Amino acid sequence: MKIGVVGTGYVGLVSGTCFAEFGVEVVCVDKDARKIEMLKRGGIPIYEPGLDDLVAKQVKAGRLSFTTDLAEAVRDADAVFIAVGTPPRVEDGQADLTYVFQAAEEIAQHLTGYTVIVDKSTVPVGTARRVAEAIRKANPNADFDVVSNPEFLREGAAIDDFLRPDRVVVGVESERAREVMRQLYRPLYINETPMVMTSPESAEIIKYASNAFLAAKITFINEIANLCEAAGGNVQDVAKGMGLDGRIGSKFLHAGPGYGGSCFPKDTLALVQIGQNFGAPQTLVDKVVEINHDRQREMADRVIAACGGDVKGKKIAVLGIAFKPNTDDIREAPSLVIIPELQKAGAKIAAHDPVAMENAKKVLSDVEWCDDAYAPMRDADALVIVTEWNEFRGLQLDRVEELLKSKTIVDLRNIYKLPEMQARGFRYISIGRPALDGGQAVSQKLRAAS
Repeated sequence: MKIGVVGTGYVGLVSGTCFAEFGVEVVCVDKDARKIEMLKRGGIPIYEPGLDDLVAKQVKAGRLSFTTDLAEAVRDADAVFIAVGTPPRVEDGQADLTYVFQAAEEIAQHLTGYTVIVDKSTVPVGTARRVAEAIRKANPNADFDVVSNPEFLREGAAIDDFLRPDRVVVGVESERAREVMRQLYRPLYINETPMVMTSPESAEIIKYASNAFLAAKITFINEIANLCEAAGGNVQDVAKGMGLDGRIGSKFLHAGPGYGGSCFPKDTLALVQIGQNFGAPQTLVDKVVEINHDRQREMADRVIAACGGDVKGKKIAVLGIAFKPNTDDIREAPSLVIIPELQKAGAKIAAHDPVAMENAKKVLSDVEWCDDAYAPMRDADALVIVTEWNEFRGLQLDRVEELLKSKTIVDLRNIYKLPEMQARGFRYISIGRPALDGGQAVSQKLRAAS
């Protein structure tokens, strides 16, 4: 089989490469000539563990190629995947479908035989039918079907998610298109991966509903963490007790500074807007968006409170800029709220992230960027852990103690054990757990401020 993939961003490049791993001939196309040239030279425009090796393997096998020529990607293709960006519109949060419809109209010009057009981008309900209308208008003689096939790729684990998914969702109406999709996903079908064949509208809703539910789960445990701090509980114990219930599960029950990234913020906003458009308000999701927005700013208040209520002129060491580990993605990352809020309060920031600093330099100013995790700590008044990179989990605490001016650590990811920090005499403030050495005063200040 042969497919074309329009867009070599995160979704397009990972999906195209993994389909090639399935034995499919894949042509990835992008208008960005520099990106295509980089890919042809063996470079990778995004950070995703293992992707560079898999791309090289598939290019060498002759199953994966890159071009700026859309006709080359569409010609003789059994299916063409639209994997372009759908960023939220500034004015209302709705997904901007400009690139989707532009791709659809351009694909239409090159269709010759029967082709399945696949919406891989995250798109609002009804988009598949609108894409079909756009193609039909641009090429009335085209023989095609439009299918919705949402992606469920986690940054940092995208390859495994594609090759070993929990499920594959396909929104399809014709048997002809259904058979093409079955053949494309045949390796997963043989391995008895659940294949959810449904209507395009249901497939589109599944994507948004899944991400909104996970975002709500994160927000819920953050609210419970606040209760634990006020009442003297331990959110990790609470989450463990909840997660052992098979109806709930343990995933996404980790208290922290709020969700970020390219999916949850965008998709929750979009779902709220979709609900309004259809006269079915998504009140719960709307509240999740609001709480998460406030949560990130509250984390800056937590740091200020830990520093005695004033950070003016104080140096704050920050570990972690990316919204999660194993990615250089900083979109909607809590750090992008926390750091400016601390700077606004007069703090001096020194920071380190293993892979996201180049992206961060484009949007954060007046930050001292450091090449290793220990450099920001030198003479710092507090250490703040924002992203739970593995290398931050194993810091040499005696070295941390030696470098810090004040033995204050604000751990927004709960990566250290309370007894260990207590034994070393740190003033350790985490999320939803008993604070050590003055931490109760921090909780009291935060409650008073709210």
